[in-house]
Amino acid sequence: MAKQPMLKFVTVERDMPDKRTADERKQDFKEIYAEYADAKAKEQAGRCSQCGVPYCQSHCPLHNNIPDWLRLTAEGRLEEAYEVSQATNTFPEICGRICPQDRLCEGNCVIEQSGHGTVTIGAVEKYITDTAFEEGWVKPIAPAQERTESVGIIGAGPGGLAAADRLRRAGVQVTVYDRYDRGGGLLTYGIPGFKLEKDIVMQRVQQLEDGGVDFVLNCDVGDDISFDAIRGKHDAVMIATGVYKGRDLPGPGAGSEGIVAALDFLTASNRKSFGDEVAEFDNGELNAKGKRVVVIGGGDTAMDCVRTSIRQGATSVKCLYRRDRANMPGSQREVQNAEEEGVQFEWLTAPKGFVGDPVEGVIVQRMKLGAPDASGRQSPELIEGSDYTEPAELVIKALGFEPEDLPRLWGVEGLEVTRWGTIRAEFGTGRTSLDGVFAVGDIVRGASLVVWAIRDGRDSADAILEYLAGSAAKVAAE
Repeated sequence: MAKQPMLKFVTVERDMPDKRTADERKQDFKEIYAEYADAKAKEQAGRCSQCGVPYCQSHCPLHNNIPDWLRLTAEGRLEEAYEVSQATNTFPEICGRICPQDRLCEGNCVIEQSGHGTVTIGAVEKYITDTAFEEGWVKPIAPAQERTESVGIIGAGPGGLAAADRLRRAGVQVTVYDRYDRGGGLLTYGIPGFKLEKDIVMQRVQQLEDGGVDFVLNCDVGDDISFDAIRGKHDAVMIATGVYKGRDLPGPGAGSEGIVAALDFLTASNRKSFGDEVAEFDNGELNAKGKRVVVIGGGDTAMDCVRTSIRQGATSVKCLYRRDRANMPGSQREVQNAEEEGVQFEWLTAPKGFVGDPVEGVIVQRMKLGAPDASGRQSPELIEGSDYTEPAELVIKALGFEPEDLPRLWGVEGLEVTRWGTIRAEFGTGRTSLDGVFAVGDIVRGASLVVWAIRDGRDSADAILEYLAGSAAKVAAE
């Protein structure tokens, strides 16, 4: 081993894992990046400058100890690197694949600011944990001592699963309730396999099951079991449902056949990847094959839809977004991948209405950017008389997600919500207006990143442990 394995950014250039060609990856739903070889992972980890104030760490929602596990990787101490990575991140192999590193850790890397190209943090993070699973370093949860208290978690997405992991490690009995037939939430059914292959999610769900987490699946709270019944069965409850209600499109013809919600489209595709029977896919309703597809929206969900449509064999795929490329909310890396695969982006455009039922086209109006809005981004303004019709047999709405009205759906009295419909919860703990009820992730934040849901789940699990300890002390005092 070299005496100085680090600080190689001056002599070693940034090098991502090999990316499969666009023609090759369009044919399947496998991940598009290859794995690093051990030598390459060490080499790239060794580019880290080990700076005194690691902005990569401070800009990570989980504050992952990135410089330390990069150094351990560069020194060939991979099992130790995994332990350091796992200490702050419940699912590093997932974050390494789907986090927008260009906006978080890598985007704030000190050596990139100096012109040397960022350290490939995400790819190394993925490599460390994939190796850990292969080598058997990832063990089932084995609490030092079992506790009698139980916690019910509603939602098997990243926030709920991160909390389940933390609570089980403390010996708490954990039951996770979810409406789907598999755990993982949007990790399983919302994110396509070319970004996150499903066996990666399933192995984590299996690890939790092996560690004693009880999953109650195909369970729709409010229908199959009441919220009050869940509260009655457990000493504390966590709501981690996410936000699933897609925003609707205005305009004439918006209800026409062939205009579908992004999540319905993605879920159908992911179910087919599992080998499930999906009638809406087989009859063509949620299948892009042989169709001219228009996706409306500019976030990561829109990118998932356009790239899925390409793989399903669409005749053409166009994405309408009302601002320009520089102002779109989705990952620039995803936009580049989509363009390589044949997606056409129509910047500064928005739908005005729809032609035909079933849909035959989108009436598109051109936009220009005007004065900045409250967020500082330039507001799109209509260009009068610039309308045109874009032919389409499938239109996918990817305009973001809103929370469902949980107090009404579940018949819950006293569960306070914000003016946006999200659950009102205390920052840092997730405590809600109901005693012993906590809430985390998108149902509190609104649609956000997986890494923030993991952070919320971990923090709220710690708050639940404090709550359980306080309740036990209260009982003992009586």
